[in-house]
Amino acid sequence: MSRTTQRECGTTGRRGPDKERPAAWSAYGKLVRLFRERAGLTQQALADAIDYSLEQVASVEQGRRPAKAAFTEAAERALDAGGALRVLQEDVDRAKLPVFFQDFALLEAEAVSRFSYDPLLIPGLLQTEAYAQALLEAHFPPLPDDIVEQRVAARLARQALLSRKSPPMVFVFIVEEAAIRRVVRSTTVMRGQLEHLLACSKTRNIELQIMPTARGAHSGLNGPMVLVESTDRKQFVYIEAQDIVSVRSDRNEVSEFWLRYGMLRTQALDTEESSRLVECMAGEL
Repeated sequence: MSRTTQRECGTTGRRGPDKERPAAWSAYGKLVRLFRERAGLTQQALADAIDYSLEQVASVEQGRRPAKAAFTEAAERALDAGGALRVLQEDVDRAKLPVFFQDFALLEAEAVSRFSYDPLLIPGLLQTEAYAQALLEAHFPPLPDDIVEQRVAARLARQALLSRKSPPMVFVFIVEEAAIRRVVRSTTVMRGQLEHLLACSKTRNIELQIMPTARGAHSGLNGPMVLVESTDRKQFVYIEAQDIVSVRSDRNEVSEFWLRYGMLRTQALDTEESSRLVECMAGEL
């Protein structure tokens, strides 16, 4: 089934282990090797030129590890690649994400608005590096260290959406009070995370609302949700819970989620009240 068909009909799947090397990493590595050989350089000579180890250069060329943005910029200069490596960096970064999330990441990258409800955790787009790493290190079964590193990097790279200029993107985050009260790893990490939340909430295209525990029962308690609208005004809903993910685009289904989300916005604290609560909690840590 093509990606277009999947998006139109909706998909449901299970998160699986990332066993195969992403095609984007292999394609990038082949280009590095092509430009290196054209320049008449050995892997060691390229490593010396860009201040990386021989093992790192070899791993990138073989598609065994992803290139970071700093590697790409250095290789662009050393190999006179003319932007060919730079243009692939977004694909390389996206391939660091879990396989189950990559298709939705494409939808997200093309969206003009993104509304989410998160009952348990601070959403990934608003996470600090320390908070994200703590969550991934708590994964069970345990993830290999290199996978944790890649997924933290990918999560942080996605946050570029928050400041995208063309087209600009509007965000609304409704987060349960329980999520901001859960101390992840340490009070130091959590204080930094709450201060980061406050900084993000001051951005004009981002609204943060906290759903108070005192609210009691509400329709969001069925689970988290992410609603996005594309540049051509198509709407999608992404749902993830206990290793099961689903992307829906049926108009009737999606309409119900948007109505539900509208009700949640009226029940949560407004943006000013939410900021005061987060500020108060950060001060208590």
